[in-house]
Amino acid sequence: MTAIKPPFNFATATAKVRAAEDAWNSRDPETVSLAYSPDSEWRNRDQFLQGRDQIREFLAGKWERELDYRLVKSLWSYSENRIGVRFQYEYHDADGQWFRAYGNELWEFDEAGLMRRREASINDVPIPADQRRFHWPTSGPRPLMHAGIPDVA
Repeated sequence: MTAIKPPFNFATATAKVRAAEDAWNSRDPETVSLAYSPDSEWRNRDQFLQGRDQIREFLAGKWERELDYRLVKSLWSYSENRIGVRFQYEYHDADGQWFRAYGNELWEFDEAGLMRRREASINDVPIPADQRRFHWPTSGPRPLMHAGIPDVA
């Protein structure tokens, strides 16, 4: 796949967001980590990470704890080399409790289209299993016919 590089326009920013969503839904820490620059800086909730090795380790642990993870992202805004995203994802823990996480991310990219900075603010809300919104096979991209994030929720 050809890297989507800045400067972004609406079409390329939207494609970049969908590519990130699809990669994260693979739940493959190695593949996902390759979208980040070798010295990428992250703030994820209260954690601060630097570099692909820490990102890969973080993601492996995340997907060991957050079972049946399904993510939907939506473009919020973009500029020359930055993208703002809102997202929701659902998962359950080892006890079977489902959660929906709501969040926003700020992304900054280098000239090659690798993310060099990611700042994420996320809140988890316990939900009953019958209130889940994101239903598709357990690993892989969101089907094209799936509506994505509801307008208000």
